[in-house]
Amino acid sequence: MKVWAIANQKGGVGKTTTTVALGGLLAAWGLRTLLVDVDPHGSLTTYFRYDPDAAEDSSWSLFDASVKRYPLDPRRLLHPTGTDGLDLIPSAMPLAALERQSGQRKGLGLVLKQAFGELRREYDYVLVDCPPVLGILLINALAACQHLIVPVQTEFLALKGLERMTRTLAMVDRARPRPLPYTVVPTFFDKRTNASRESLQVLRTTYPEVLWPGVIPMDTRLREAARAGLPPAIYDPRSRGVVAYSELLDYLRTDAPASVAGV
Repeated sequence: MKVWAIANQKGGVGKTTTTVALGGLLAAWGLRTLLVDVDPHGSLTTYFRYDPDAAEDSSWSLFDASVKRYPLDPRRLLHPTGTDGLDLIPSAMPLAALERQSGQRKGLGLVLKQAFGELRREYDYVLVDCPPVLGILLINALAACQHLIVPVQTEFLALKGLERMTRTLAMVDRARPRPLPYTVVPTFFDKRTNASRESLQVLRTTYPEVLWPGVIPMDTRLREAARAGLPPAIYDPRSRGVVAYSELLDYLRTDAPASVAGV
């Protein structure tokens, strides 16, 4: 089972869209896929028409069980998405208070890794949609994954978020036996604008070893898929966005570096 985390320390860069798009493609290709929402905002959860304000069996349950020391089978938390081969563990609002409530409790940094270990025979891929802030939830996802996907909107402020993300990775790598491989994915690319073209050039100059060579273009069909609550590959498999995400998935499965020394 492969675990990928989708993260960036800036919101609005396409993390949830990337998670759903890649997950939907994996499921369409016959690979059993689990999506996990650990962002208290619950965008991934809402995408599939679940309410993070009302979710009882959620990713929060894993942390609650660890803090209160009661057994919990993560299979209890699985929710259908309406797409064959694609399941969801939703988010819940109490995740927002996790840092304050957990205090200095040891072992909380490995909650997701332990849960995924129990699900290793159930799925081929697990994709984790992460919050845009450094804390125990993001650290959990980074500890549990074998590869990190960093969507970056092709505009100036998003590049600053990427700088913060690479600093976080450098910190995390000090606690790992080897550096965590990661791939930077340019999103919301609009070739008609100077801002997009210039931001893409900065990415190519600054992060050549970890940058995916392609781009995810602006595509209204991606927004329409979200409105319909369907993975883009199910909603419109021939759309520009789905074609781009298919190329990204091919790259991640075959060409992405297995490790990276850092930038």
